[in-house]
Amino acid sequence: MSRLTLAATLAITVSAAALSMPASAQDLVTRTLVGLPDAPNTLTFRLTAFDLYSSDDATREGFEALFTDFILARPDWKIETQLQTASIGQEQARILQQTLAGRGPDCAMIDSSQLALFKENGVLQPMNAVFSDEEVADLFPYVRDAVTNEDGDVLAWWWFTDLRVLYRDTSVVPDAPETWEELKAAALTAADAGKEGILFNGGRWEGTAFDWLANFWAQGGRLVEDEGVPVFAEGENREKFLAAVAYVQDLVESGAAPQRVSSIVNYDAFNAAAAAGTAAMFIGGNWQYGQLRNTLPEEDFANWAVSELPGPTADQRATGTGGWTIASLSDDPEKAAICGEIAKEIYAGPGNALQGLLPTSAALYEQYDAYEGPEFELFAEALQNGVSRPGAAIYPEISNQIQILLGDVLSGSSTPEAALDAAAEAVQGAFERL
Repeated sequence: MSRLTLAATLAITVSAAALSMPASAQDLVTRTLVGLPDAPNTLTFRLTAFDLYSSDDATREGFEALFTDFILARPDWKIETQLQTASIGQEQARILQQTLAGRGPDCAMIDSSQLALFKENGVLQPMNAVFSDEEVADLFPYVRDAVTNEDGDVLAWWWFTDLRVLYRDTSVVPDAPETWEELKAAALTAADAGKEGILFNGGRWEGTAFDWLANFWAQGGRLVEDEGVPVFAEGENREKFLAAVAYVQDLVESGAAPQRVSSIVNYDAFNAAAAAGTAAMFIGGNWQYGQLRNTLPEEDFANWAVSELPGPTADQRATGTGGWTIASLSDDPEKAAICGEIAKEIYAGPGNALQGLLPTSAALYEQYDAYEGPEFELFAEALQNGVSRPGAAIYPEISNQIQILLGDVLSGSSTPEAALDAAAEAVQGAFERL
């Protein structure tokens, strides 16, 4: 079932149900509320702007239908929605601080990179009543380990995973680059033809650190030891880290990438460049394939292809596997259950298929026709080289320092070596305060 077909089917179902309700109850989704204002029970839900409030009309309308269907089945509840900004690290820190102070939301989307920090602080409430043992067992192993504790409690539901791939306009770059050297050469050729050779996130946000880390991981680099001790600036890890920094620095200095990458903090910038016909290649998320298909004219979209991220050699590949979780921050069992049901009934499954996001449960790939396209074969193959961010409480600060480091290096205000030393010192200080 296509994204638009699913949304239309859901909308028809919901509209039929709404006909039997008073007129005042038919518009159940606003910018801050799902449900009737006078419903006796309230759940506060802090979510991202990528689905229910998406700028993409089809995505927004599909999720409006899903949320309407959900709340029609629970007329005694209303959901007060609170939007997070694109500053992932800052937003997640704010949620944690507010929760520790007793002022947090009842339910929230938590980036998978931040989940270990929330677990470490003991603020996640079990949602065992919602998820069966069989459903937990069907999760990918790295996902299952992340969302459960030693007692087997389900502390969050990681509802989609993702990966980073290389997008290229085949009319400009016909062959998929397999190495860093090949990518640079293709990007320089495209730049000579008046295109932006390669675009990637380079501004200060989590996407920049995560996308860049694939270059470090492809060499076998490690951010932390098994015990969570940061080691990225030591020994062989230091050499691999500096090699990965030098790679992106050279892309900018050579002109293969434009200087503006140092300020890009949103994947939408790549879609816009593709639509404008200005970019030859970009490093983006798997979900952007569906966005491009729905945005570009058919003849233009036909030129775009995806391939695995290049590595220092053709045999050294890695891609970051990320995604978002939904977790209960309320110790009220009813609210914890509603939070888990939002994750299960809206996002994990229907929401995945609606947006073409990769499920974390193997069974869902067989359940939805949305995963039959040839691109999903490539995504599945690339996931074999997938690396998830370490489940260590220090990771958010490591990411923060990588963002600062890359900004300083790409802007020319610091050398890679000096920037790495400063990052290591800051991370070590934060680690000692944990």
